[in-house]
Amino acid sequence: MKSAVTGTLLGRVLWPAYGKTENMGKRVMQELAGKAAIVTGASRGIGAAAAIELARHGVGVVLAARSLEKLEAVAGEIRGAGGAASAIACDVSRYSDVAAAVEHCQSRFGRLDILVNNAGVIDPIARLADSDPEAWDRVVDINFKGVYHGLRAAIPVMEVRGSGVIVNISSGAASGAMEGWSHYCSTKAAALSLTRCAAKEYGDKGIRVMGLSPGTVATDMQTAIRTSGINPVSQLDPSVHIPADWVARAVAWLCTEDAAEFAGTDFSLKSDESRRRLGLIN
Repeated sequence: MKSAVTGTLLGRVLWPAYGKTENMGKRVMQELAGKAAIVTGASRGIGAAAAIELARHGVGVVLAARSLEKLEAVAGEIRGAGGAASAIACDVSRYSDVAAAVEHCQSRFGRLDILVNNAGVIDPIARLADSDPEAWDRVVDINFKGVYHGLRAAIPVMEVRGSGVIVNISSGAASGAMEGWSHYCSTKAAALSLTRCAAKEYGDKGIRVMGLSPGTVATDMQTAIRTSGINPVSQLDPSVHIPADWVARAVAWLCTEDAAEFAGTDFSLKSDESRRRLGLIN
C-alpha cells in the first residue's frame, strides 16, 4: 500500500502524514496490515474517517450503511488511493443485514478481524413528553440493537479465529443525563453495558471489545444538536468540536495490542492525556 499517496474526501486529507508521530503510525500499520474490518455507518462522519484510516494502515475495509451510493463514493476514494475497500448496503437495525455484511467481508477478504460499531443517530431531539414513540423506538433499533447485531454476527467468526477487536463508538451520554436526549443517553448506556458483557464473555477467547467515547465531533450530528437549541451542548461553539480524523486515529490505535488495557471499558478521547498518548496534541 502506498502510504504517501494523497487525495481528498469531504475536504480532508485522505492519507494524512503522522508528522512527529510517524513512528506510532508505522507501528499501527505493522500490526494492522493485512487484516479485514467492517465499519458501520461508514458513509460519512466518524465512520467514513475510520474506514479511511484503517485502509491507510493496510486493512481491507467493508463499508456498511444504508446509502450504498454514498458508501461507494468513500470506497472509491480509498481504492483510488491504493487501499482495499468494498461497500455493502446495511441497516444495522436488521440482523440479517449485519450478518450479510460479515459474510461479505469473509468472502471479499477471507477473514474478519475488526468490527467498528459506529452507526448511530440522535434525531429527533425532544423532551420525553414531546417525543414520538415510533421515532424513539427507531433510535433504540439503531443505537442499541444495532450494536448487539454487530456483536452477535461478528463474535462467532472471531471466536473461530481465536482473535478479533470490536470497537463500539460510545459517548459521554452513556453515563450522564442530557435534556432532550433520553433516547440517545439510554441507548448509549445500554451499548456500554453490551461492551462490558461481551468483554467479560469473550475476553479469554482472544476477542477484545471496547468502547470509544470521543467527545463532541465536527459531524452532521452536531448540526442537528445545534439546531435543536436544547441543553448546553447545542450552545457550544463549533470550534470546540474535534475533527472526525482524530476519532479515526483512536479507532485504529484501539485495534492494536497497545490498547489492550482498555478492553471492557470506554476509552475517552476527551482528556489531554489520551490525546497526547495518540500524538494528537503536544
